[in-house]
Amino acid sequence: MKVTTSGFLETGNIMVIPVFEGCNKAPNNATTNLNRSASIAVKSAFASDSFTGKLGESLSIWTKECQIILLGVGEKNDLTTKKSRDTGAKCFASLSKNHGTKIVIRYTTGWNVKNMAAFAEGMILRDYSFDKYQKKEDDKKGPWSLMCQTIERHQDALNSAVNRAYEIATGVHLARDLGNEPANKLYPEEFGKRALEWSKDKQNVEVEVWNYARLKEEGMYGLIEVGKGSIHKPCMVFFRLNPSANKDSEVPCIVGKGITFDSGGISIKGSAGMDEMKLDMHGSATVFGLFQALHATGYEGRINGITCMAENMPSAEAYRPGDVINTYSGKTIEVLNTDAEGRNVLADGLWKASELKPSYIIDLATLTGSIVVALGHEATGLFSNNKALSGKIQAAGDEVDEISWPMPLLPAFEKQMTSSKIADVRNQGKGRWGGASQAAGFLKQFVQEREDKEGKKSQIPWAHLDIAGTAGIWGGETNVTVGHGATGVQVRALHYLITQK
Repeated sequence: MKVTTSGFLETGNIMVIPVFEGCNKAPNNATTNLNRSASIAVKSAFASDSFTGKLGESLSIWTKECQIILLGVGEKNDLTTKKSRDTGAKCFASLSKNHGTKIVIRYTTGWNVKNMAAFAEGMILRDYSFDKYQKKEDDKKGPWSLMCQTIERHQDALNSAVNRAYEIATGVHLARDLGNEPANKLYPEEFGKRALEWSKDKQNVEVEVWNYARLKEEGMYGLIEVGKGSIHKPCMVFFRLNPSANKDSEVPCIVGKGITFDSGGISIKGSAGMDEMKLDMHGSATVFGLFQALHATGYEGRINGITCMAENMPSAEAYRPGDVINTYSGKTIEVLNTDAEGRNVLADGLWKASELKPSYIIDLATLTGSIVVALGHEATGLFSNNKALSGKIQAAGDEVDEISWPMPLLPAFEKQMTSSKIADVRNQGKGRWGGASQAAGFLKQFVQEREDKEGKKSQIPWAHLDIAGTAGIWGGETNVTVGHGATGVQVRALHYLITQK
């Protein structure tokens, strides 16, 4: 989608006029450059009782020039960026290319830049489909274009905002593409290959892939054991943006769970819904998408990313319940359930992240069904050892409407996970209750401590985002910016967290 900003010039093929409730006459500039008959039709619609501007209400006016859509956005004082974004996304979902592909949004009286940009962002985010494996006739109508029209004093600010939204959306859409790929097309080595190809023409980006042999050299058996049952062997992919910047400074490290298909292994899952387990790598998809978004928006700071890629399959070589596995940290894991595999691969990723002088570590994982029981598809579960970091993540999510909800990380949950009789930690708790918190308690054991200037030891600030309910694995119906499948969740929130001071 090409995005531009202008004054009230063109009418496009489809003109959308978002309108506040109670507007009983055409606002200033609503009919500018429309022909006489179209102008009369628009003014008549505003004057009639058939359109009030209530949130979600719409009225289509058919003219010779274009389709005109009056779209209600509710009371002016009640309008938020979320309502603007969602309304824009819903509007875009209702459009058809049969009327043409040039969309004009005409912002009239009462709009501020923030809400205008959010409305456009909703359209940009919703302009996504994953149809590469469907045989289709050539789309002769071409891609959509979007022109945002406003008064002159808002044009520069709006242009900057909508173009930034577009650039960030390239990361969201990349994450969705990766999440939606079938597991026979995207497996660990293929993920690494795509990351290397992505980095080729980018001077300020480095990507490094540790293959199966390198993982063995490093002793990363948390990752190896999960993936060794598959013909597609595991790997670890490192992303580095602006690697030469502020080399002595501590910088964020973002870690993703990347199970390209999760059969459950020997503890095999039921067949219902197993096809959705291609999405069990959405944590890694988000990391990849985040780096694309940061690069596209010209972020100049240094940042590290790690994705832990494996395919969890049952075979004669697969790991088993009852096994004890070594990890990169030197700690051992008692395997009680091979379907609790995400935490095993993250054990190696988190320990490695701790060695990269991080200012903080955030991991993303479609980790537990328990978080879906707790929060449904409305919010990502947020666990952290640091209140300040947790607060910043929550605030970033609130700002862009990718909600993270703080969850308890109590000592009792950690105690469950460190109570193995034969290993340092166990990969399953002692019961089903608090499963998401148990998993977070496990991960916390693999975040290193470090000394401050006074010699006092404390854990590196760390947060775990359980995106099982928000990434699309069990749904995503509540996210109106997504038509189907992977959501690209947390790309926008983490981009905001990292780039906004």
